[in-house]
Amino acid sequence: MQLPQWLARFNRRVTNPVQRIWAGHLPAFGILEHVGRKSGKTYHTPLNVFPTSDGVAILLSYGPNRDWLKNLTAAGGGRLTRHGTTFDVVDPTVVPKAEAAQQVTGIARFAFGRLPFDNAVLLRRS
Repeated sequence: MQLPQWLARFNRRVTNPVQRIWAGHLPAFGILEHVGRKSGKTYHTPLNVFPTSDGVAILLSYGPNRDWLKNLTAAGGGRLTRHGTTFDVVDPTVVPKAEAAQQVTGIARFAFGRLPFDNAVLLRRS
């Protein structure tokens, strides 16, 4: 399953600016800092993130054709703020949700496996 693109555009302009206020401090959320591959501008994208043993998994609820993922892949990584702490993430790898679910740890594993999306990206903490 993939959420509609109109919702992605709405969230980018309306919801994301509000979520940036708190997303880096609450469980299951994070703010991904990435650099535009063409503009060189720094972006801050709030996302749902799930812990893994060596980093995080992010479900691709709008599919793999996302600017933040393209930017992250082109740069080889970025920075993630989670629980008020910022750290580098590297090696973005798009995988099927089932493969990522095996790496998600803790209670988040239960929720991750039940969400109706097909793919995820794994990021390793550097």
